[in-house]
Amino acid sequence: MDSTVLDNPPDILPERDTLTPSGLQIAVPSRDDRETLPAWFRERTASAWKDFQQLPVPSIKSEPWRYSNAKRISLAELHPAGAASATDEQQAIEQSHPINNAAARLVFVNDRLVHRDAAKLPAGVVCVSFAEALRDHEELLKQHFMKRESFLGSAKFASLHLAHVKAGTVVFVPKNVVVEHPIEIFHWVTESNAAIFPHTLVVTSEHAQVKAIDHYRSSNDALTLSCAVADIIAGAGSSITYVSCQELGEKGQALHLSSTSTHRDSKVKSFQVQLGGEFSRSESVSDLVGENSRSDMLSVSMPVGDQLVDQRTLQRHLAPHTYSDLLYKNALYDRAHSIFSGLIHVFEGAHYTDAYQTCRNLLNSEEAEASSMPGLEINADQVKCSHGSTSSPVSDEELFYLKARGIPDTEARRLIVIGFLANAVSRLEDESIETMIRERMEEKFASLVVA
Repeated sequence: MDSTVLDNPPDILPERDTLTPSGLQIAVPSRDDRETLPAWFRERTASAWKDFQQLPVPSIKSEPWRYSNAKRISLAELHPAGAASATDEQQAIEQSHPINNAAARLVFVNDRLVHRDAAKLPAGVVCVSFAEALRDHEELLKQHFMKRESFLGSAKFASLHLAHVKAGTVVFVPKNVVVEHPIEIFHWVTESNAAIFPHTLVVTSEHAQVKAIDHYRSSNDALTLSCAVADIIAGAGSSITYVSCQELGEKGQALHLSSTSTHRDSKVKSFQVQLGGEFSRSESVSDLVGENSRSDMLSVSMPVGDQLVDQRTLQRHLAPHTYSDLLYKNALYDRAHSIFSGLIHVFEGAHYTDAYQTCRNLLNSEEAEASSMPGLEINADQVKCSHGSTSSPVSDEELFYLKARGIPDTEARRLIVIGFLANAVSRLEDESIETMIRERMEEKFASLVVA
């Protein structure tokens, strides 16, 4: 479908009635409409809703939520996003600027596909909405959709996502096919007190290559929630780059769960960009299940004001001769708070593992706070593992060096922060994606008032 605005997009998931038994208004298909959905999907969503009702909201005393607070997610004030106006949809399409030579662009507004341009995708590549995948690629979903346990504390919210999910993108790249340019997916929420539940599934067959970018945005600064899940599965010898770029409005809340699985000789780069929202929590799990596979887990954030960025990671080495490298960088302003908790877990038999974990925090004010908890659990021999974290203010020497050359204080600080974040961005090794991220960071800088 080329450059098409979908006035009435195909959506096999029905409209739903609302109930309010546990805060957020759940969307429940009517009895008649449920017959249009696959039985296994109906069973899983119904079971997920029961799990959501039964599971408690995580306590601040719970180790996976240490230093954070799940009650900051305003479930009682939220409802599933309704249909947007035609004006809002058109505005979202116009503001979803694709990067140069994007292979495909999909735009969702309030969990509804409103635009798709996939003319540049190679033959054989599947790039469809979640609703279309349920209809036309059921076996792919049954095999890979949300198959992994929620290890990092957000089982309740994973169940909430599964109970609501109706939108998102499913990508499958067949054997030996290379998608040279990125697939971009934009998720907009335009309604106040509204929640969206986008899902992304990317699967590559042997020796295939693909890059995918999820953008999460809101059209205003009202309370909104993005509760998103991404499943990334790299087949033998394949390569996937996945970028999640969160830029919700001032009162936005984001809870994004991602999992990657690397099979023999495959490589996955997963990059988290946290620029918006008053509260964001990302949980990233990387399973290295095939020998000689590699996982790079990267992130940059720039919290300001009272923003809280909560980052939880798990590197699970399940096979020998696997490699993982994590680099998270946070540049904090005002009274912002970042939390990082990461674990490298080397399983029995995963000998000759190489695993690294680094979190760096740059504090741009005396009130900014960074809490870091790196960790190791090693149950194999002949491994090389290290972890570390640092927090420090902007160097007076660096500031003096730049200001002595006539650079104003605000610009000097901007250059230092850009340089601090640059080596994480450069590890993407894709000029178009790196340029996009730098532009998004520059736009965030433009909105700052640096003391």
